[in-house]
Order: sequence, then structure tokens, then C-alpha cells
Amino acid sequence: MRYKLLQEGDIQVCVIRHPRTFLSKILTSKFLRRWEPHHLTLADNSVASATPTGYMENSISYSAIEDVQLLSWENAPKYCLQLTIPGGTVLLQAANSYLRDQWFHSLQWKKKIYKYKKVLSNPSRWEVVLKEIRTLVDMALTSPLQDDSIHQAPLEIVSKLLSENNNLTTQDHESIIVAIAPLLENNHPPPDLCEFFCKHCRERPRSMVVIEVFTPVVQRILKHNMDFGKCPRLRLFTQEYILSLNELNAGMEVVKKFIHSMHGPTGQCPHPRVLPNLVAVCLAAIYSCYEEFINSRDNSPSLKEIRNGCQQQCDRKPNLPLRLLHTSPDLVSQEATLTESRLKPVIVTSNEIHVEVERNNTANQKMTAGVGNDSEPNLIDCLMVSPTCSTMSIELSAQADRILGCYVEILKMLSDYDDWRPALASLLQPIPFPKEALAHEKFTKELKYVIQRFAEDPRQEVHSCLLSVRAGKDGWFQLYSPGGVACDDDGELFASMVHILMGSCYKTKKFLLSLAENKLGPCMLLALRGNQTMVEILCLMLEYNIIDNNDTQLQIISTLESTDVGKRMYEQLCERQRELKELQRKGGPTRLTLPSKSTDADLARLLSSGSFGNLENLSLAFTNVTSACAEHLIKLPSLKQLNLWSTQFGDAGLRLLSEHLTMLQVLNLCETPVTDAGLLALSSMKSLCSLNMNSTKLSADTYEDLK
Repeated sequence: MRYKLLQEGDIQVCVIRHPRTFLSKILTSKFLRRWEPHHLTLADNSVASATPTGYMENSISYSAIEDVQLLSWENAPKYCLQLTIPGGTVLLQAANSYLRDQWFHSLQWKKKIYKYKKVLSNPSRWEVVLKEIRTLVDMALTSPLQDDSIHQAPLEIVSKLLSENNNLTTQDHESIIVAIAPLLENNHPPPDLCEFFCKHCRERPRSMVVIEVFTPVVQRILKHNMDFGKCPRLRLFTQEYILSLNELNAGMEVVKKFIHSMHGPTGQCPHPRVLPNLVAVCLAAIYSCYEEFINSRDNSPSLKEIRNGCQQQCDRKPNLPLRLLHTSPDLVSQEATLTESRLKPVIVTSNEIHVEVERNNTANQKMTAGVGNDSEPNLIDCLMVSPTCSTMSIELSAQADRILGCYVEILKMLSDYDDWRPALASLLQPIPFPKEALAHEKFTKELKYVIQRFAEDPRQEVHSCLLSVRAGKDGWFQLYSPGGVACDDDGELFASMVHILMGSCYKTKKFLLSLAENKLGPCMLLALRGNQTMVEILCLMLEYNIIDNNDTQLQIISTLESTDVGKRMYEQLCERQRELKELQRKGGPTRLTLPSKSTDADLARLLSSGSFGNLENLSLAFTNVTSACAEHLIKLPSLKQLNLWSTQFGDAGLRLLSEHLTMLQVLNLCETPVTDAGLLALSSMKSLCSLNMNSTKLSADTYEDLK
């Protein structure tokens, strides 16, 4: 039978000295209150009155209890315990046998744990200490008490023992670890014990104790830990354990097998806490690689300054730990010679970290020349992808470099699991890395694999995380696009990201406007090199009238006509524009109803047969149209009423309608698969007066927002 360990204030007892009885109470968890006869007013063979003088006033510590026994002789009082103390005995009477046994095991446990604390606080011979630790562990494992402190108390005793004795040999370390291993199977190690484990991982990474004892401990931490912020030493222990695996002969192969064991053999990891905990360990380890550099440069440049060529970096005064290796009179001259000094590389070192900043003044002048000028750039400026005006070459120490390589490789492993990729993309979307890491070429080059995996994933919840978390903040899309601090190619990854984003629900004016404002030059350059995705982007910009400036439109047309694929797609655009003009020409019916079971192709065929410039009311109810027909619906300039009842029209189509059909007044979405994600886009349609959303997945919050 299992019992709960008694806590403070749990015991209401009757203390007996036969044949008289009196009521008593254990007031604290550390002491029993002792009976004093001169404090009682008792009548013969009667129960004591419950007065304050009936409570014991002198304490009995658990260590003073010489023995605890269950009364078993004939005619003994029922449910009683006998405590043997110096100078006599005390009887405790419980209400039932279960409560009596609970008291018995709790008192036994308390008595023994104080004994072990005393014995292990003053170790003399380590052979005896090790034997006592094993006995303590066996006692905890065989105790019928159920409580977290039953296993935690021995771990805390051993943890204190190790923290107070730093002269132990390696063999002693391993013997103690093996002795307490059974307690670690179901319990997290205390903070001091975590530090001891970290030290062992650093000093003896190839020890079999690391594999045989620490592996199940770390697995339990990763599966069950809820917040490393409350127990950071658990994270440090996990971090050191993974590094010790990397020190084995097989290196990253061992780490890969460990990650696979944490995920499990199936396609879905059964433990939801494993991925967030692994990512937390990786982020902390990567940050530690740059921590010395970050702490030594409290005036380090921001990412914006790095992108803009660190124009103001020369005005900064390095703090005392930094020194210039290559000094130049230009660096300390007056402002008149500041321009010349920017052409010289400046090398700054901080201990083992080496940073080289190359400033290109010519590029800076070109970048700042257009500031404050509202006119559109010319073709040469548009096609010029801004070069990396500042390159930071960070050389980490050998140890930091190994740590960085190990944990970036783990991030790459995590991105290979399909079920983990959505959560991983969400965790990395805010770019939780220091700016020094993002300016480090080796780091961004290795992390590029993870971003590529996000860009190749067709799931919207994955590739949408490439964009920034909020407006005004850079995302991975910006960092790895041409001109971004992490871009090391000619735009291949950028084109891949644009392709996957355009292929999902981001085929909208908002996304195209963002590209036109910030990445028009890279788009035109890649289109000039024959990239089909960028050619499609430029055609959509023309089709949706994203570009207002006539000169820029002509530049885009010239770019399209310079390649075969661009010329073909531009001709198709012109043909669609002619059909659009014919479609939007005044005339035709004002009301139109498609037969049931009509498809997207039927609608497209009908709209291409004549003029529908006067069409105001269109009913597609009970047809088989989908969101794909939205590309045809947005070409109807006079449409005011649209009935989509019981169709397969979804969120992607709603987004297009919300951007283009500004005159729409009545919309019926009854029994369609639309969700909150698409319905929220309708909030921008100011002309909408009537909206039917019966039998949809509308939530109460979205309903309130739309109202």
C-alpha cells in the first residue's frame, strides 16, 4: 500500500500514557510536541479536557526519536504508535489503521533522512560515504510513501555533499553518479547537481556515464520540462550533454541519433515539449558563442547600420577593451578627411573575436542620393541590386566555433521533420538571434538550409513564417533577399520564397505593393536573367496597376521583352488586357445566374464570350466554383451583388475579392468553407452592406470584428 508523506499541520493525534489519555497536536513538521505532566489537569481514568495546558510545550526533534513501533500486544490501545525518546515513551493514537501506518512510515522516513544528513555532512572515508549514499537511494526507492520530496531529498543531500567537496577524484564522481542514477529516472536533478553534471560532461565527454546515465535524464528533461527560465541549469546541463555527444568519434551522427530518439520512429512526435525545449537549448548555445563579443561591444552597430554601410560607425568611440590593429591618420583626422578614412578597412579585436568592417563610400552615396526624392528610380538604379556595403567577418574561438556548428546543425535536423517544421518556423519567425550572428557569414550560410526548408514547404503555416512578425520589422524574407545582410547568392533563395508565397494566399495587392516598394530592383534583375517567378511578378504588377509611374512601367515592359519567357508572358498579359477591356465594355446583362454544377472553367468561358460591363448581380449558388474563379470575378467593375451559396469558394478567393471588388454591396457566403482567416479580410470592404455567413466556420470574435 502507498502512503502520502505527512506535511506540516497534517496530524491531529491523541497521545496516550496508559491508562490516561489526552489530546495533542503536532505543531510543526520538524518537531513533535512532548507531553509534560505538570501542564495537565487530569482526573483518574478520564479523558483530559481540551484546554491550552493540554498541549506539549517541549519539542522533540526527529533525530531524538530512538525508535518507532506499532503496538501489537494483546489489549493494546487501537491504532497506536510508540515513540521511544530519552526519558520515556510517547504513544500516538490515530483514527484508523491506514492513518496509523501513514504516521509510522512518515516518522521513520523523517528520522532516517535526518540521520543521513548528519552522516553525509561530515564525510571522513569516501568508501563509507558511497555506501551510505547507496543505502539512502535504496531507502527512497523502497519507501511506501508517495511524495516528490521522497526522491528529491536524497538528491539534495548528495548535491550539497558534492558542492562542499571539490577534491573528489574522477572515479569518485562516476561512482556517485551511478549510485544516484535510479533516482534520476523520474526526477529532475537539483541545480547544484546540474552544475556537477555539466562539469563532468566538459571534463570527461567520452565517459560511458554520459551515455548510460545522463541520456535518460536529458530525455526526461526534454520531454517534461515546461520552462527553462525557471530552471536554467537544466538547460545548461542539456546543452553540455549534447556537446559531449558531439565529442564522440561519430560526432554529429550520435547527435542525430539522439534527436531521432527524441522524435520517435513515427511521423508524429508524441511529446509536444521536446521541440520547444530543443530550440531553447539551441538558441541559448548560439547566443553564448557571441556573448563575449556582444558584451565587449556595447556600441555595436545595429542591423540597419550594417545594411546601410555603417555610415555612422566611424563616429563611434570603441570602449577600452577594444583596440585598433591598423591605425591610420585618417581615422583620427578632422571631419574634412572623414570620407577618405571610410575607404580604409578597420580591424577591431576583442579577445578571440575578430571583426573586419569594410566601408564602401561610393555605394553609400548612391544609396543616400535618392533619400527625400519622390521620383521613381531609373532603369539602371532599379536593376542594381544593392551590394553588401558592409561585410563583417567574425572569427570565433575554436570552442565557440564547434558549439556554433553543432547547434546550427541541430536546427537543420529539426527542420527535416515534417511534423516539427510548422512549430519550428513559428519559433524562429521573430528571428531570435543576436545581430552579431546575423552579420556572421558562416552562421547565415549554415542557417540558409533551414530557411530553404521553410520556403519549400507547401503548408501556409510554415512558409508564411518567412515574413516578418509585424509591420516595420524585418523577417527572413527580407534578410535573405538581395541586399539583405544574409544574402550570399544571386537571388535563388529569394525567388524560391517569392514563388511559394505567391503560390499560396499571398497573391494579393498588399504583397505585390511590398515587393514594388522594397524589392523592385532584385525582381527586375532576376526577371532579366529569365527567372519565371519574377517574370510573373512583374506581369502581375502591370495587370493590377501596382506601378503608377509611367517610366517605371516602361522599364518593366523592357525587362519583360528582353527574354523569351518574359516576352511570351507579356504577350499573354496584353491579350488578357484586351479581353478585359472587351469584358468591361459597357453593355451586356445586369443580372446573371449560372446553372447548378457549373465549374470555374464554365464561368471563365461565359465571361470571355461578350461584354459584362453592366453586370451588377451575379449568382453562382449551388455551383461547383472554387476560389480560382475569383481571378475572373475581380474583372467585373460594376458587380454589386454576389451569391456564392453552397459553393467551394474559400479564404484565398475572399482575399482577392476584398482587394478588387470595392463596389460590392451584397455577399452571400452561406454554406461555404470560408474561415476566420478569409472573413477578416472583408473588413476592408467599406461598401459592403449585407453579408450572409450562415453555416460557416465563423467565430464569435470575428463576428464582433466584422460588425
